[in-house]
Amino acid sequence: MNARDDVLARIRRALADVPDDERPQDGPVDRRYSAGGTPPAGSPDLVRLLAERLTDYGASVRPVTSDEVAAAVAQAVSARGAQSVVVPRGFPPQWQAGPAAERVLTDEPRLPVEQLDRVGGVVTTVATAIAATGTLVLDGGPGQGRRALTLVPDYHLCVVRAEQIVASVPEALARLAPVRPLTFISGPSATSDIELDRVEGVHGPRTLEVLVISDPLNPPDTPLEL
Repeated sequence: MNARDDVLARIRRALADVPDDERPQDGPVDRRYSAGGTPPAGSPDLVRLLAERLTDYGASVRPVTSDEVAAAVAQAVSARGAQSVVVPRGFPPQWQAGPAAERVLTDEPRLPVEQLDRVGGVVTTVATAIAATGTLVLDGGPGQGRRALTLVPDYHLCVVRAEQIVASVPEALARLAPVRPLTFISGPSATSDIELDRVEGVHGPRTLEVLVISDPLNPPDTPLEL
């Protein structure tokens, strides 16, 4: 008996007592896994945990207030030396006021891949963020754009509101529509070859910078040291 036959035989033995007319959805499923909610979305602990996880992955994280977003975006783009950045439709205009207008490109009509490859970066919002895994989730909604916008440019600046940060993956999935194009981003793009040499920027942006909006009304218990 080869390995394939052995695996199939084990499956048949495991399913021997299953009635022929039983459907997969008929069997009970234990769903007592953690659904999140503790601590609640946007809490200082979650803000701090997300920042720690993203920093561990090689991203740059900076806490800002709502009034500081536009200036922080302008400063980040300027520090990057980007001659142009793409800002998707639906990005809050008050946050876009910082960068010089001549530097901002829209994706309407859609920019060709060749032009995306030449821009200095992309600035987006998120649909939600997961503290436990240090993950930003985009679903193509307002301010996020299509997948190519956050895949081709070498720099991604992402603005996250504290109330969008949830504790766990199940809690994030409950906020998302499964029919939308979901993209999960945990740090800058990186991969390793067989020698375990890390290479960044192969499958997406080499640099990920995150602005987390946490206003003084809901400050962290201790300052974020990033």
